Amino acid sequence: MHNKTIKELSALLHAKQISSTELTRHYLGRIEASGHNAFLHVDPELTLAQAAAADARIAEGTAGPLTGVPIAHKDIFVTRGWRTTAGSKMLANYVSPFDATVVERFNSAGMVTLGKVNLDEFAMGSSNENSAFAPVHNPWDAQAVPGGSSGGSAAAIAARLAPAATATDTGGSIRQPAAFCGVTGIKPTYGRVSRFGMIAFASSLDQGGPIAQTAEDCALLLNDMVGHDVRDSTSLTPEQGNLQEDFTRELNQPLTGLRIGVPSEYFGEGLASDVEAAVRAALEQFVKLGATLVDISLPKTSLSIPTYYIIAPAEASSNLSRFDGVRYGHRASEYKDLQDMYKKTRAEGFGREVQRRIMVGTYVLCHGYYDAYYVQAQKIRRLIADDFQAAFADKCDVIMGPVAPTVAWDLGDKANDPVANYLADIYTLSTSLAGLPGMSIPCGFGQGEKNAKRPVGLQIIGNYFAEAKLLNIAHQYQQVTDWHQRAPDGV
Repeated sequence: MHNKTIKELSALLHAKQISSTELTRHYLGRIEASGHNAFLHVDPELTLAQAAAADARIAEGTAGPLTGVPIAHKDIFVTRGWRTTAGSKMLANYVSPFDATVVERFNSAGMVTLGKVNLDEFAMGSSNENSAFAPVHNPWDAQAVPGGSSGGSAAAIAARLAPAATATDTGGSIRQPAAFCGVTGIKPTYGRVSRFGMIAFASSLDQGGPIAQTAEDCALLLNDMVGHDVRDSTSLTPEQGNLQEDFTRELNQPLTGLRIGVPSEYFGEGLASDVEAAVRAALEQFVKLGATLVDISLPKTSLSIPTYYIIAPAEASSNLSRFDGVRYGHRASEYKDLQDMYKKTRAEGFGREVQRRIMVGTYVLCHGYYDAYYVQAQKIRRLIADDFQAAFADKCDVIMGPVAPTVAWDLGDKANDPVANYLADIYTLSTSLAGLPGMSIPCGFGQGEKNAKRPVGLQIIGNYFAEAKLLNIAHQYQQVTDWHQRAPDGV
């Protein structure tokens, strides 16, 4: 049962061949027996109450396509009833009085919340090792990282602990863990999915999206995720192109004539040979499906890392200033005065990576450095976006390449080298800086005794609002390959 897709589970539920309560109990049992540390908070009573309500809707004939289907939520989305920790000691016991818009929409669709999944603290990281509650283990290899920051979401799908999961992507945090765990994930155009109730890391970059087994499943989830939200000032309006649409509408379109841009910068120094081999093989499969490969250049790619690691920490230092021990969250137990309470609370509540980014962000926003660093980074950000638009204008319809330079590395390998972690995002950061939609689909595995069971992801990047096109391209690939159907040993 747990190897079935969302579409298959929906058909079984609507045909009343299985109840949501039975299905939910099945997943709760798998979660309880799992040793991946993917889930941070599970409450069977709350979950089974939602399942019973879904069964009632199905019996009444008022169910939608997702009614009764279980889902896991990244612990960056606030949820009424479940704890919301953001993977941090700062919010270890926080329970929100309201739901995030994304959670609210899935609740309205009748989905059943299985619980909250692990992540890098405040979504800062590329390996899930920055969680205050211990790292997630990659289901394909327990010694490997699952990717980050949405490592819990990707691992939950790979281990078949849930058929669907929410995630967020600031600089690659949907695409990279999806690649490392051999599942499918999509980051929509910035502003398409509401950020209301998503604990902020970098407000101009954070974007919610789904992770699931297949592109078709992601399309079904996006149908309910996308839409304008008046409570989110960064939410795009229908007039700006943010229309609620059926993302499954193009899933059966042929790829004849599709122009795929292949950036030379994505296949240069630093790309592991086994990752390149898997990605090249995937590109050749698209040629067989009728597409044409076009060599392109994205010359500002190398600038995406310094640009991102100025802009994102700057926004983080501002967003995380609210965690001061006064209104909610952790407060130091002993302090001399208000200033001392601030210092001790933040030193105790925040982990090393979060502290590091706050310090960097505060530095680049300081008087005397703002123009030299932050303003210049914003100018380069525009140039990075212009590179993509030049490619889409007359050279290609979509862009493809690797998601990460290597397969998942071992837990602890880069724990003491933050720059090495940052470099792992080289192929995903520019898409986020430009606000473009991008997705990852499994396309193979690494090579050699150590990497043979570690998945490789293919990245597909489109122009603004091209999610339906990307999903069709991914779906066509998944109709002729079985990488997305493969599961770790023992699943």
